[in-house]
Amino acid sequence: MDKVMSVEKAIEPIKDGMTIMIGGFGGIGSPHTLIDAICKKGVKDLTVICNDPGTPNFGNGRFIHERRVKKLIAAFTSSNREFQEQYKNNEIEVELIPMGTLVEAIRAGGFGLGGVLTKTGLGTLVEEGKQKVVVKGVTYLLQEPLKADVSLIYANRADRMGNLVYHGTARSHTPSMATAADYVICEAAKIVEIGDIPPNYVHTQAVFVNAIVQKEEIQ
Repeated sequence: MDKVMSVEKAIEPIKDGMTIMIGGFGGIGSPHTLIDAICKKGVKDLTVICNDPGTPNFGNGRFIHERRVKKLIAAFTSSNREFQEQYKNNEIEVELIPMGTLVEAIRAGGFGLGGVLTKTGLGTLVEEGKQKVVVKGVTYLLQEPLKADVSLIYANRADRMGNLVYHGTARSHTPSMATAADYVICEAAKIVEIGDIPPNYVHTQAVFVNAIVQKEEIQ
């Protein structure tokens, strides 16, 4: 099945109020073409699950800059002063989850697990609202799994069926996000023919990917 399509067609299912996962770290390895197209479409009131809010008007920071996010679920927020101002003015809600726990919660969502038991966050604000579980006398926090309506991810290479290869740290979170959403769009730096990527080099299998778009240079 050839899943390559225009950006406009790929983002057609994305509507106001959806929960969206976005890959990348500080905007590196993020799908900028898709982010730009969604902003131009005017989608708003999003819940965004990501590592961080990027930097002002870059990466996930595009959504923050244009005030399209109602809630951010992330590991840290200090990289984006625009987010900090919106939060101080009660214009955006935030849920902070320690980075390792965030990654595992996304993986749990993708693999059908009931959650993650972790000691990280015990005795801090992180434990508020979370269930505590005692295992062999040790107390853990239960982090429930994270899932999304849509995942926006970026790959260095994709074949036309949707087998993906990532490069370097751009791989952060992305493989798990590809499993944890109902609809997955991959923006690829290079699109190759089916069979051009050796099976042993595939990081994300085509079965997880619904649409593929070509990376564009954002003006």
